[in-house]
Amino acid sequence: MSLPSTRKTLFGGDYNPEQWPEEVRAQDYKLFDAARIDTVTLGVFAWAQTQPAPDVLDFSVLDRIVEQATAQGRSICLATGTGAQPPWLARRFPEVTRTDFEGRRHRYGQRHNSCPSSPVFRRFSAEMAGRIAERYADNPAVIAWHIGNEYGGACYCELCAAGFRDWLRARYVTLDALNSAWYTTFWSHTFHDWDEIEPPSALTEHWRGPDHTAFQGITLDYLRFMSDAMLADFLDEKAAIRRHSPDTPVTTNFMGMYRPIDYHRWAPHLDFASWDNYPPEGAHPAWSALAHDLMRGLKGGEPFWLMEQTPSTTACRDFNPLKRPGVMGLWSWQAIAHGADAALFFQMRASRGACEKYHGAVIGHSGRDDTRVFQEVARLGAELEQLGSAALGARTPARVALLFDWDSWWALEISDGPSRLVRYQQVVLGYYRALWEAGVDVDVVPVTADLTGYQVVVAPALHMLKDDLAQRLEAVARRGGSVLATYLSGRVDENDNAFLMDVPGPLGPLMGVRIDEWDARGPEFVNRVRLRAGADDANPLTVESRLLFELVIPQGAETVGVYQDDFYADTPAVTRNAFGAGHGWYVAAGLDQAGVDWVVRQVLAAHDIASRHPDLPALETTLRVAPDGTRLLFLLNHGDDPIEVPATTAGVDLLTADRFEPGRPITLAPCGVRVLREDG
Repeated sequence: MSLPSTRKTLFGGDYNPEQWPEEVRAQDYKLFDAARIDTVTLGVFAWAQTQPAPDVLDFSVLDRIVEQATAQGRSICLATGTGAQPPWLARRFPEVTRTDFEGRRHRYGQRHNSCPSSPVFRRFSAEMAGRIAERYADNPAVIAWHIGNEYGGACYCELCAAGFRDWLRARYVTLDALNSAWYTTFWSHTFHDWDEIEPPSALTEHWRGPDHTAFQGITLDYLRFMSDAMLADFLDEKAAIRRHSPDTPVTTNFMGMYRPIDYHRWAPHLDFASWDNYPPEGAHPAWSALAHDLMRGLKGGEPFWLMEQTPSTTACRDFNPLKRPGVMGLWSWQAIAHGADAALFFQMRASRGACEKYHGAVIGHSGRDDTRVFQEVARLGAELEQLGSAALGARTPARVALLFDWDSWWALEISDGPSRLVRYQQVVLGYYRALWEAGVDVDVVPVTADLTGYQVVVAPALHMLKDDLAQRLEAVARRGGSVLATYLSGRVDENDNAFLMDVPGPLGPLMGVRIDEWDARGPEFVNRVRLRAGADDANPLTVESRLLFELVIPQGAETVGVYQDDFYADTPAVTRNAFGAGHGWYVAAGLDQAGVDWVVRQVLAAHDIASRHPDLPALETTLRVAPDGTRLLFLLNHGDDPIEVPATTAGVDLLTADRFEPGRPITLAPCGVRVLREDG
């Protein structure tokens, strides 16, 4: 089971009509028609209204909402409503609320407020999901089920402590195996009874915060456990839905590069991936592109839904800039270019009160249709109708893979040393951005993915090496591919224990280097690195590096970049090692973006992976291939000025019906988008 069957890219978003009187809903649907809104997500936070007491169910409001959306011809993504518990649940059963990292038992309030290990919460939430499915499963307008909402957070209560011990018994079977994995001979931590084990928190193993822990192995396993505990809640609700609705696909809304939950562990259990795109303020366009590609990679390259994005502004941050004219459309098309088969918003109408009353919406408090935001939404709706079904189910034919690994993320950032300033997401983003600016299509995949179809595999900050990954990376190079790894890779095994071998551990033979020492410095310290493509390169490039500097001893690798400063000046900073018919590339320093770009383009050039328009840094290009073989080339202008892009093939722009021919320029206005269907 995969994505719902639809006639076009879906357009709409989160609609909460239970917040407004009937006459407002009627007005909204007229506006939906004007904007070509065809899909609504309903009931995301309706639990307290639908079940006002343990033994009372009241579907009267939700029935009217679903009936009205159905009568209006909208597709419905129907939520279980369990993203936040009702007040009576916490009042009647206090154990369902969470205990925080500092050991404080919370009372009712906010959302993400339920203990994932609570049998009471799991029973009531699954029952609600089953009742929703039983009531609405036969409605043909319901095309997808939405479980929970933005799962996240953590709990440290006694129920979670007991659940953690059960999880550990299943993982390690014996205490001897657990003690070995956690290296408990350190600091007299050897456990002789399962009940001696405590969740790692501010009251036990941590100081200063969640990333400062005396025992990384314990904290790493608790992160894994908490992700699995919330997955168990999801699976309870999915099973309840399946008893009444065996064929309608099920999802929940992920949050892209969200550290607390390992989405790769969740992905097999979702029928299709969906996510909410709220990039950091001022983020480079590559940030969202990376997150889109990560979401697409969760299900082996299948398309996903963009479940939420703001049409204008967020409300939860210290300051909330407005999306400039054209940006909402541009970012929506970026999602589609990277594999989205739906472009949905939060929220359809602005909440009148509470913490999201100033969050952007398609329809503002006044209900006007002549606002700039509404007009831009309507324009996008018209464009998506023009696109029709052309992009549905289309795949991205990538020759480059980038490995993304939650275990490496967790292990690197909870480590004492070498540097707490090195952040996994930023390292990965730097290498992805280099590929993005080169105009190269990328699959962002887990470390368990099949790598046989890729010519280049990029593995930034691959701190943890698990199972046979080193051998599979060697196989990529042996058959003629290239593997690019960076500093802090190959350091620890799956239990976060150092390998008893030279750094970079099992990657050593592929990379052809040995690292005995490393230097970590503050952000103000710079060591220059001189990059040279070969001995006859007359134009070497000097770039800066910061934060982490590994001292490389070549073990067969040739030097590509050399440190220029400090006592390790003139030693290798970037190397290339012949391995089989291919190469292992190793970047030992925290190069600036110019340095990362240079290295990445050297690797791509070795495989004749052509850069699309590298002289146009504001231009984003992606290719999707439809199930019938039709090739769709997306061009997106993220710059403030118009640009001209020379066409490389012939075809038609699906948004304007304009023909294009090889060599003729295609003009893109600022925030402009073209969807080029290539001939042939």
